[in-house]
Amino acid sequence: MSEINLHTQPLSAFMMDGHGGAHMIDPLQAMDDTIRTTNQFSFVWVHAKRDGEGDEPDARSWLEAQDDMDVFVKAALLADDTRPRCTVHGDGAIVNLRGVNLHEGADPEDMISVRLWIEAHRVVGVWLRPLYAVGDLMRAIERGQAPVSPGDLVGKLALRLADRMEPTVAALHEAIDVFEERLDEDNIENLRGDLAELRHQTIILRRFIAPQRDALTTLAIEDLSWLEEKDRSRLREAGDRTTRVLEELESVRERASVVHDQVLERRAEQMNRYTLVLSVVAAVFLPLGLLTGLLGINVGGMPGVDSPWAFPIVTLVLIVIGGLEVLLFRKMRLL
Repeated sequence: MSEINLHTQPLSAFMMDGHGGAHMIDPLQAMDDTIRTTNQFSFVWVHAKRDGEGDEPDARSWLEAQDDMDVFVKAALLADDTRPRCTVHGDGAIVNLRGVNLHEGADPEDMISVRLWIEAHRVVGVWLRPLYAVGDLMRAIERGQAPVSPGDLVGKLALRLADRMEPTVAALHEAIDVFEERLDEDNIENLRGDLAELRHQTIILRRFIAPQRDALTTLAIEDLSWLEEKDRSRLREAGDRTTRVLEELESVRERASVVHDQVLERRAEQMNRYTLVLSVVAAVFLPLGLLTGLLGINVGGMPGVDSPWAFPIVTLVLIVIGGLEVLLFRKMRLL
């Protein structure tokens, strides 16, 4: 199933046989337990778009038709803004996860959410925007590698999300490498703006990935009847992968802070150098200005008033004094 199918299938349902096999069913029949018992299937996965366009089916209309689903669950699945979390409700769990936005022209930190309601024999997922990690799961189903249990589905989805995050984090590391190389440039003003944008991306990614790790860890330890030990192991593995991604983001943030400090040091060095040059120039001309000021006062007795050589002599004396001052400053390593 190609990734474009995520845009054209606003409402889809799969029935899993618990052995890696699955087939699509009518979403309107997905809540009928007799179908599962009759066909001896493991669980049903319904994946629906929250807001349909025109007359196309969507999660809102589908959920409103499910009388046996709690209002709290429906509200959680249809919420406008979500953060990664795991909330146990009865013998089910609401799990919100997020993945990086890999659509063309989009910002990776504009993370896309997937909301899941998980029970023993069904998983209901709601999406606002297509998420490529879900497309990975659908292609695995086509290859005969469907999740064998609800916990397995969440674990595999979380692992796919981590897989999709890793290239983005690697790209941030490469960007930091480029910034470190650019520190040798004389003009570092543009570097400050690019560095600020990278730090902004890192902060937003970390804002969602940290609670996602906590949500997976929480789900792995919850006392839910449908969570088997192998499901918990996969969830722990997904939590570990998410933790590694988070640690890489921490590394990017720390490296960005170091580069930012180096940029500030470079700017401070430049300012100090400019200030030193101005100070030296002022120090050179201060005694020369004193002499010219003394020779410019309008009082009697000024030497050389009637001599045609007075101005050249004074100019030469000023040049000599200025030269001696420059030599003195060089000896003091101020120039």
